[in-house]
Amino acid sequence: MTESLRRTPLYDTHVAAGARMVDFGGWAMPVQYTGIQVEHRHTRTQAGLFDVSHMGEIEIRGPEVIPALDRLIGNDLTKIADDQALYTCMCTPEGGVVDDLVVYRLAADRVLICCNAANREKDFRWISEHIEGAEAIDRGDEFAQLALQGPVAAEVLQTLTETDLSTIGRYWSKQGQVAGVDTLISRTGYTGEDGFELYIAPDEAPGLWAAIVEAGGGAVIPVGLGARDTLRLEMKYALYGNDIDETTTPLEAGLSWCTPLGAGDFIGKAALVNQKAEGIPRRLVAFTLAGGPPARHGYPVVDEAGAEIGVVTSGTRSPSLGQNIGMAYVPSGQHKSGTAIRVKIRDRISEGQIVKPPFLKKG
Repeated sequence: MTESLRRTPLYDTHVAAGARMVDFGGWAMPVQYTGIQVEHRHTRTQAGLFDVSHMGEIEIRGPEVIPALDRLIGNDLTKIADDQALYTCMCTPEGGVVDDLVVYRLAADRVLICCNAANREKDFRWISEHIEGAEAIDRGDEFAQLALQGPVAAEVLQTLTETDLSTIGRYWSKQGQVAGVDTLISRTGYTGEDGFELYIAPDEAPGLWAAIVEAGGGAVIPVGLGARDTLRLEMKYALYGNDIDETTTPLEAGLSWCTPLGAGDFIGKAALVNQKAEGIPRRLVAFTLAGGPPARHGYPVVDEAGAEIGVVTSGTRSPSLGQNIGMAYVPSGQHKSGTAIRVKIRDRISEGQIVKPPFLKKG
């Protein structure tokens, strides 16, 4: 199976570590090593190391790069400084989400975009076709990306770098060296824990991976996509293709905070303004279920009579909370915290309630 899939520079490292490899968007990726629950809890209490080299990187260059890219994304690049990053949505003219992105403002004339792996080619085409006054370059093959996440991530990583990590704030970045490797060190994450994304040359990935695991001395373990999914779901972080796509808008998905309509004009803004004025028809909510099996992507949400009124986008049993959690689109007016929710799981109805996210309250 894996012979026909794309491989990250860490493929052999994963196989040697006994990882179970799966097809993830055309990439051979580790879903787990020692087990999803073990890896999840270790990340919450110590630190997990993730291979996210499958993610895409697109660089935008030119003297007009900031206004040029601002016309494509919903968030406002003019409000952040060099070395700062922001999370945002890139929309279609109809307001659907082309992709959700992390955008690094490296300089006044240089921006680096991290996009979802499955959308890399689509995003590059979209940007190339719509950007004016700047040049888009697909640099996905020039980067490997490691993510170190967890309460001790900074402590462990600091032993490998002379860069003072305390000077890198949340959603900031700095160029430095980690274990002697030239690295763009960014403090972002997809788990709800403190952590760093490390952008490096592909041939440096195996050595840096080994150096981080060794420096952790048991505090750092490799973590696969299975735990990455349960970790992000406990925080109600959206997953493209599950919770958001081109048929959903940022307003429906609760992402208006990163797609502010007060920002400058951008593709899709008019459609979003109209949707807000006319009334947002559905909302992405967080919910818990009382018992039984967890809800999964695609399961219907039903009313008291059993008629379908919505759909589950993500669901699992939370390793941290020991209960079934999920996300679903439901009609506006039925999206408030405390509202009952009914999900059809196979041939039975499971009852629960809508809750205020995130599921796991940190700090």
